[in-house]
Amino acid sequence: MVSANREMVVYCFDTLVAHYNNHQPPPPAFDDGQHPLFVTWKKVVNGGEARLRGCIGTLEAHCLINGFRDYALTSALRDRRFPPIQAKELPYLECTVSILIDYEAALHYLDWEIEKHGIIIEFTDPDYNTRRSATYLPEVAAHEGWTKIETIDSLMRKAGYNGTITESLRKQIRLTRYQSTLCTMHYSDYVTYVKTARGVAPSIVGAKPGNH
Repeated sequence: MVSANREMVVYCFDTLVAHYNNHQPPPPAFDDGQHPLFVTWKKVVNGGEARLRGCIGTLEAHCLINGFRDYALTSALRDRRFPPIQAKELPYLECTVSILIDYEAALHYLDWEIEKHGIIIEFTDPDYNTRRSATYLPEVAAHEGWTKIETIDSLMRKAGYNGTITESLRKQIRLTRYQSTLCTMHYSDYVTYVKTARGVAPSIVGAKPGNH
């Protein structure tokens, strides 16, 4: 089994830095493979709580190298919930890569464990007779302090359902649970890694050193 590791996070940071510099990122230091994956960016300001700045990935198996390169940029620049991350935010960023494993069909909408499982829900919107689906990674419910029902209800809203949430509608949900391996690194740790591995710190063209 392939596990998320720091070289994958470094490659995501490399990809974002290369984007701002209009360069190609250095080649990754991990082996390719086919797995579902996500890239999450958070911003930490003044030692406070890490706030989400972007999270996008794929529930289908994807080449890891292409996947992390594509989703590092997509989640940083094209998550519609947030404005694109700017180069000046880099020193405050934290990146998490997730590789999704162990997909299982749940028996019902409560057949999963907070913090252990990520969940995918699929249901029919009774107001429009359309199929809706959405996912939360395993760490989301625990981080938000939600119960299982609060998580399900929030996920139904994320899927685009705006009607009344009833118990009978919840019971119609088809739920798939999964687990993930993940690795998180702050930008400062990334800089230390690059200095050690390559002998020079990463820099952004046009950005003044220390101008954070």
